[in-house]
Parts: sequence; structure tokens; C-alpha cells
Amino acid sequence: MNSEQSLQEAEQALSPIFAGIDTLVKKNLHRVLQAFHKHRVGVHHFAGVSGYGHDDLGRQTLDQVFGDIMGAEAAAVRIQFVSGTHAITCALFGVLRPGDEMLAVAGAPYDTLEEVIGLRGTGQGSLKDFGIDYRQLELTPSGTIDWQKLSSAITSRTRLVLIQRSCGYSWRDSLSIADIEKIVLSVKQQNPETVCFVDNCYGEFIEDREPPAVGADLIAGSLIKNPGGTIVAGGGYIAGREDLVEAATCRLTAPGIGSSGGASFDQNRLLFQGLFLAPQMVGEAMKGNHLVAYVFDKLGYPVNPHPLAPRRDVIQAVKLGSPEKLIAFCRAIQKYSPIGSYLDPIPAPMPGYESELVMAGGTFIDGSTSEFSADGPLREPYLVFCQGGTHWTHVAIALEAAIKEIGPA
Repeated sequence: MNSEQSLQEAEQALSPIFAGIDTLVKKNLHRVLQAFHKHRVGVHHFAGVSGYGHDDLGRQTLDQVFGDIMGAEAAAVRIQFVSGTHAITCALFGVLRPGDEMLAVAGAPYDTLEEVIGLRGTGQGSLKDFGIDYRQLELTPSGTIDWQKLSSAITSRTRLVLIQRSCGYSWRDSLSIADIEKIVLSVKQQNPETVCFVDNCYGEFIEDREPPAVGADLIAGSLIKNPGGTIVAGGGYIAGREDLVEAATCRLTAPGIGSSGGASFDQNRLLFQGLFLAPQMVGEAMKGNHLVAYVFDKLGYPVNPHPLAPRRDVIQAVKLGSPEKLIAFCRAIQKYSPIGSYLDPIPAPMPGYESELVMAGGTFIDGSTSEFSADGPLREPYLVFCQGGTHWTHVAIALEAAIKEIGPA
């Protein structure tokens, strides 16, 4: 069977799943529209301010809209966050104090958090440098949360629990909203004062609720991932309990300024519009993920999640097994990207990552993973992570080239 026939078979087999995703998109879009209507969003909210960013009506309204969509008391949506990692870092430094302990409950965190925590690097002001202790609960051999260990893991010093929703660069299942709810319940039973913080990157609009709706105290993420709808040029967000959101923004700006600062530089229209588009764009990415999983599973490669499994984020992992296949896969995706199709992805260091990465990122927004991209660290077992996608048909076209380059396992 050739690559075109493989894709046709996949599209037919996945048709019922695609229909279910469309139903979810409609439900999430309704939630977005309700928030827009409640806060009477109008063209006057598109105007931005400069300088200090005081009295930015559009930004203030966007925070309220975003908070409602996330099921949170408050939110801060800011283009001054340079990445999801930056937003997460501000949240951690906003909550934690010297002598506190942070516990990661889903195994090792994403690579870019290692230097924030102090697991790698020295002298750059990590949490470790400020006297904040760190523990992590390892996953079970099957790659799931160790619920038994979690049930007794929280102490009086555990100020914050880090819940990484997405798999990151790990071969594990990403967390569902039900998983997060179960984690929060277990933590709060042991210590009601422990803050449950969710790294929400890649997970927004995957289900019909977000972590604050099931008890998470604070979440953070990037706007060049799901909630930016593929058109927001940069930034990040924090949402959750009002006092915790303010504490995090005090780390972004300064104590006493907090959420009152941060000019929007005429980006408000894009921020609102991206949020409106986000459910649809996430739905397209989910369809693309199913397509990748189905095709490469048929070719004999291990995939995570499995082809017909419910999505928990916009990431699809494929275990290619060799550096040559990892590089060839990324080259094929780059070749069928709208931007920089003539470029040749090669492994290279990237700030914040321990291993060299090879990355296909022919996106309109630099580094955007809400647009279709593929990357992976150059280390065993040589996993490629496909992310995002503005429309699943683009994923299908790029996959056809990848199949020809890689071949069966």
C-alpha cells in the first residue's frame, strides 16, 4: 500500500472520531462566546496603550474573559511573557519562598524547567539557589501516576505541587482533566494549604473544562500554543486564584505593580481573535494527531497516544528508533511547511534544553507549536513529537512525504 492509500484508509477509519472532535469544538466555542458576550467585548477593546500600560481597558477585559473561559477567579494574559516556561517560572517564584518544598507528581518535568528548578546549571537564580527544595514522584513502570505514593507524599513543607499536564519529551500518557482532579483531591486531603499548580501547555481546549474547574489553584501556559489560535505573535498567561495570579504577576513586573503593568502595544485585537479561533485550531491539531498515530502505527512504529485513544493534548509521539529516521522525518515535515520549506533541519543546541534538538518549524510565528511542527531531542529512543496544525489536511500532505522518507519500521 502506498502513502496516499495509507492516508485514505486512515481518513476513513478516523471519520467518527473527527465528528466527535467537531462536537467538542462547538461546545468549547460556545464557552468562549459566552465569556465574550458576558464582558461585552467590542471594537473599543482592541485599542492598546504604551509605556507603563496603565488603564488598558482591552487588557483588563481580556483578563476577565480568559479567567471565565478557564473557570478561574482571575487571569493575566501578557505579551511580556516570552514563553510558557517564563509564565510557569513567574508562577513558581510568585508562590514559593525560601524553605518551601515543591513536589513534581508526574515524574521529571519538561526540559526547560530543569534549570529553573536547579537540576542543571548554577548561579542563575534557580529555585534551588533561593533555598527552595525539590522532590519528584517517579512514574510507575507503565508510565502512569503512582497514586499509592502520592497518597502519602505531601508534608507540611510541601507548599506547591507541580502537575505537568502534557507528556513533554517523555514517553508517557499526558494527563486528562479527570487525572488532574484526582491529583488535586489527594493533595488537598493531605494538606489543604498546598498549592496545586498545573503546567497547562498544550492542553487548553482539549476537553470541555480546564484545570481550575476541577480545583487546581493556578495554571500557566503559552499564547503561541493552543490559546493563541495560531495568530498571536507571542506571550503567555496565568490563571487561577486571584491572590496567586497577582503574586505571579508581581514576579513578571514588580511588587506593588503586579497585574497593573504591561503595555499591550496594539496587540489586543489579535489576542481576542486568537482566543476566539483557539477551539477550532485545537480541534484541527487533534485530528492531525490521530492521523499521525494511525498511519505510523500501521507502519509498525510505537505511537503514543494510540490511534483511537482520546487526546489529552496536541502532541503525538512516534518512536522512530534511530537518529537518521528522526532527522529524515523532520526534513519531510519542513519541506511541506508553508515557511522555510527550503531549509534543512539539523541537530543543534537550544537554550534551556540538555540535548541537541532537531526541529521542523516552518511556522508563521517563530517557535509556534499551535501550527504544525515536529521535533525531538537527539537521544535514545529517538522520539519525534508532532504538534499542532492549523488544518488536518496540511498534516495529511506533510505526512505523505514523511511516509516516503521513513518507510515501515
